[in-house]
Amino acid sequence: MKSTFLTFAALALFLASCGTQKSAPVAATEPAVPPTETAKGVTLTPELAEGQNLYSNNCAKCHKLYEPKKFTQEEWTPILVRMGKKAHLDGTQMASITNYINSQL
Repeated sequence: MKSTFLTFAALALFLASCGTQKSAPVAATEPAVPPTETAKGVTLTPELAEGQNLYSNNCAKCHKLYEPKKFTQEEWTPILVRMGKKAHLDGTQMASITNYINSQL
């Protein structure tokens, strides 16, 4: 009888520990995002900040991030097209990243 009780207690503890995964609360509405500043003091609109976020999070997965001023706008265009395909980014995401890069040139 004790072994049956201990088996059920262990099983209940195991199931309880597996089912209590914590998750971050999800906001019902997106809060207003104030403009942010880059390291060089350039104020970013929420749209440009989203492009910066996409650039930082998607591009840094595979390689180091380059400063936008390292290349000209003409040099960035084929780089962004090629890397956007590799990262499986949609048109909206690519436009956001492109706008961010161009705003920093």
